[in-house]
Amino acid sequence: MKISIIPELMHTLLQKYFGYTSFYPLQEDIIKEVLGQRDVFVLMPTGGGKSLCYQLPALLFDGVTIVISPLIALMKDQVDGLLANGIPATFINSSLNYDEIDARRRSLSNSEVKILYIAPERLVIPEFLQFLQGLKVRLFAIDESHCISEWGHDFRPEYRQLKLVKERFPAVPIMALTATATPVVQEDIVTQLKLSDCRIFKASFNRKNLYYQIKPKDNPYHQMLRYLEGRRRDSGIIYCQSRKTVESLSASLQADGYRALPYHAGLTAEARTENQERFIRDDVEIIVATIAFGMGINKPNVRYVIHYDLPKSIEGYYQETGRAGRDGLKSDCILFFSYADMFRMEYFINQKTDDGERQAACRQLREMANYCESNVCRRRLLLAYFGERFDEPNCRGCDVCLEPKERFDGTIAAQKILSCVYRLGERFGITYVIDILLGSKNKKILQNQHNTIKTYGAGKEYSKSQWQAFIRELIHLGYLRLDGDKYPVLKLQEKCRKVLLSSEKVFLTKPEEQISVQKIDPGEDYDRMLFERLRILRKTLADQEGVPPYVIFHDTSLKEMSAFYPQNMHDLQRISGIGEQKLHKYGEVFLKEIIDYCGQHPIKSKPVVRKRPESPVKQPRSPTVQMTLELYQQSLTIQEIAQKRNLALSTIISHLEKLILNGADISVDGIIATEKQMHIQQAFKESGMEMLSPVKEKLGNDYTYDEIRLVRAKMMSTCEKKGFSYL
Repeated sequence: MKISIIPELMHTLLQKYFGYTSFYPLQEDIIKEVLGQRDVFVLMPTGGGKSLCYQLPALLFDGVTIVISPLIALMKDQVDGLLANGIPATFINSSLNYDEIDARRRSLSNSEVKILYIAPERLVIPEFLQFLQGLKVRLFAIDESHCISEWGHDFRPEYRQLKLVKERFPAVPIMALTATATPVVQEDIVTQLKLSDCRIFKASFNRKNLYYQIKPKDNPYHQMLRYLEGRRRDSGIIYCQSRKTVESLSASLQADGYRALPYHAGLTAEARTENQERFIRDDVEIIVATIAFGMGINKPNVRYVIHYDLPKSIEGYYQETGRAGRDGLKSDCILFFSYADMFRMEYFINQKTDDGERQAACRQLREMANYCESNVCRRRLLLAYFGERFDEPNCRGCDVCLEPKERFDGTIAAQKILSCVYRLGERFGITYVIDILLGSKNKKILQNQHNTIKTYGAGKEYSKSQWQAFIRELIHLGYLRLDGDKYPVLKLQEKCRKVLLSSEKVFLTKPEEQISVQKIDPGEDYDRMLFERLRILRKTLADQEGVPPYVIFHDTSLKEMSAFYPQNMHDLQRISGIGEQKLHKYGEVFLKEIIDYCGQHPIKSKPVVRKRPESPVKQPRSPTVQMTLELYQQSLTIQEIAQKRNLALSTIISHLEKLILNGADISVDGIIATEKQMHIQQAFKESGMEMLSPVKEKLGNDYTYDEIRLVRAKMMSTCEKKGFSYL
């Protein structure tokens, strides 16, 4: 059922149910495609707003939207959040008994549900599939769609059966969503799901609110405790490779006074569920989990993710770090790197009997090690892995850019390494070369009589870990290379000749061990004492209702309340994330807390003027919008641009609106008379910026919605340049 697209209605629903006044980039275009009954593939990182892309159109369809998710534990959280926003949703999975499932099926048959969450295994049950075919299914949203691809990092065989969706429901559009997929995986997803004439939307992978940091792993528990000082109230996830480490680490943290719980596949399903629930509900601050088990944490206020051990792949690392800062606020991603971890993983990889699987695992591990060892901007390397360019000289969000390491003349150290590799005939790996430099008396060295070569014992001025870092850096600089998959050996490169002949100097990174703490953003200007009081109130309400605290309000909403001290329902509704349902349900109790606090201190309310809400990921400009900009810059009128591109005038207006909001130098003087602009601006100042309808009603039929939208965009852009926008 194709739906006529009414932009004003979409914005009304966005405000009413989700409490936001504008879409993130790409969201509106994705929704329009789905409403036009077209298949779409959405590649959007965690925190980029994927869920809204199918949740909002579900409100416009007259039937049900089916969301297929592999994470049963997350379904209840998603449904709780939708119900809190006033959207009828439910889930059917193995956690329910027969009577509960039967009751939910009756609700679906009676058209009382807009969104249904199920696991892929349930979809392919013949009896359940027949039940779905009796419903008005208007959209299939397949979340975590990378699980369908054997090329992906998290392949799940049951996802392969989802190809029957297109076979059984040929007229129903499919939206495939994932937060992590290389170009090969993207192509495989589209092929496996048989998506027809599929529009592909790729958001930027740049999570600009995340701070990436790699630290040498040396007494990691002590390093971690130093980081956690002063962060006892912050939520965080610590990832480990083994169940044993998870158990010992969580026990140690508990002994040191931290509220931490373990999470791994060795626990009973009941224990895992309970521990995850306690973390989500803020009963504990820290969850310690195995990387391999793949937790799905739908918790917006995770302030840090620590990798206690080395991840197996960059894709896995990116997805795990992506669980930090889903609310768009600054969060830390710290990885403790050691060669011992890498060698341990290499050992287990070499036990694999399948050659293809072993080689793929070796390649992924090598890519992960290269990322950790590199002195290039972390963000640039991550984005490059997913095929995205990042040309800014300083990302301002990683240790390489913010904490440049001191370099020194490492020519002598480099000569010792290169000479040792040469004297060993380029037949040994990193560990053996370092043992020679340190003068080790291990049996193999003595048997090979390598204790007699000139470089034996010549490197005692540095530690083993420092020599490892030097060798890895020489590989990155192109003086050495590793050859071979199973037992890689060091080989000399042509450019090392000048170093050995002392005609070229080599500058290496000075080793350092200090772990730094992300500095608090000075722009976070809010009342910490009020924020804590509102957090306590939120937790009390959440416990009474049996839902996670973020279902009530996100931290971003509480911080805005703590910055502007709203004193009435009108001001409170201007706070981001507060829709009609939440305003009606929680408005009075939160206002009372704020008013009581202001009376005690005494503090006056401030006008709710906040920074323009933006996606926590930086978005690239779409090609079609870029083409409109190029034609505009050629001094064509909007009518000429529309005619030249064979597009509706309203579409060109929409492009110009996006360009203005993204900071492009677009003038509306040639489109709207100056007097009209002044009248529209005055109407917005009187009615507020949230909705277009009140302004249109105030101005009458002589003013179009397109004119009103462009003036609002110009007003918001002007205010943003000053640091704020009207809302």
